[in-house]
Order: sequence, then structure tokens, then C-alpha cells
Amino acid sequence: MKLVKLDAIDSTNDYLKDLVRTMNAENYTVVTAEHQTKGKGQRGSTWASEKGKNLIMSMLVRDFINSGTAMFDLNIVVSLAVLQALDSLDIPKLSIKWPNDIMSDDKKIGGILIENSFKSDNTVDSIVGIGLNVNQLNFENLTQASSLAVITGSSFDKEHILEKIANAIQDYLKSWPNNGQQLQNTYTNLLFKKEELMVFQASDDSFFNGTIKGITTGGRLVIENDKGTRLDFDIKEVKMIF
Repeated sequence: MKLVKLDAIDSTNDYLKDLVRTMNAENYTVVTAEHQTKGKGQRGSTWASEKGKNLIMSMLVRDFINSGTAMFDLNIVVSLAVLQALDSLDIPKLSIKWPNDIMSDDKKIGGILIENSFKSDNTVDSIVGIGLNVNQLNFENLTQASSLAVITGSSFDKEHILEKIANAIQDYLKSWPNNGQQLQNTYTNLLFKKEELMVFQASDDSFFNGTIKGITTGGRLVIENDKGTRLDFDIKEVKMIF
């Protein structure tokens, strides 16, 4: 694993994409920064982080996704790798809020953003961005956010966590061909609020009661509504209200 350490950058994902375009970056290259000014999240949102307190990293995963691979498989791999690393640090009540927010109890402690670049030979370069709240203590106006330090009362070595996550990602990628279905089942079982009756907001701003049942092969969220009908949704089509 080649590690590139930066002090401040607009986005580690964008920096790594530029590195891939301008150089023959080796697979599993990781870029990390103490601060990023234009961190990105799902749904086009921004991801803000206090300078020097949190883990900000992007990792190149080359040629895992191809014409025979579901795009969401990499989300499963990375989410499980992050949870494995955090579980080894005794972070309690870990789960994945679909599609890839990392939760401890009912607090968000991290997020994942994967950006794919398709090449002419039908292979794909994937930039895996991970933001993890580690030692930040103040989350003013972010009532659903927390950090490892707040949850445990201890501070953590960010580089140690980075190494754990990077190694776990590579291990899961290698095991996927033989264990893909098992890993998808594990991901499903770790879904935040699975089998709990919740309120959801649809893309037309209507609300409905439902229960998360799992995901489709392509990573769409399967919800059973209060009439017993199972529906599946893409990321921009439904929002959990909790």
C-alpha cells in the first residue's frame, strides 16, 4: 500500500483521481489529509471535519468492478471493512445506515463515498472515500453526529485506524469471489434499524411506515410497508426519518 499524506486539500477523492489520471498509480494507493475544504458526501452533500481530528482517506481500488460485478458489491466490501476495524477497537453498537453511513448506536460516526471511472477496456478504477469522526469532540448543530472519542471517552491514533481499514478492505476484496453471498448477507444483517417499524419519506415528499428487510443484488433498499407490500428504492428515492 502506497500512502500519500497531505496537510490540506480540497478533496482527497479528487486528488487521487488526478493522481490516477496523471500517473500510473498502483492499486490500493491511499491518500490522507489532515483537512479538506470540499469534502463530499452522498446526495451531493458536503462533509465537514475539524482540522487534524478525524480520519480523511481515499483509496484506489482497481478492476474489482467489471461487467460481471454488481456496482454495489464494493460498497458492501468497504462498509464491512470499516466495521471490522472499528469493532477491533471496541466501538459499540455498530451498524450501516444504508447505503454506507457508519453508525454507533443512533449516531453517525462516518461515511463512505465511492466514485467510479470506467475505462475503454470495460474495467473500472474506483476511488473509495472514507470519512471517520475520530477525535473531534464538538458537533454543534449536528445532533445525529458523534465520534470515537465522544463515544468511548478515549483518543485514537488515526494512522493506526487507517492501516486497519486499508488492510481489511484488501482482505475482503480477496475473499469476495468465494464469499460474496455470505458478505452480502452479513451487510444486510448489519443494516441500521433493520426489522424496526420506521417512518420513511419518498421522493415525492410523501411519508409512509415501513420496515427495512434488506437489499437487492444491485444494492437497492428493500422496505416492506405497513400493508405488507415490499418495495425497493434507490438512494435518491427514499429517506429514513428517525
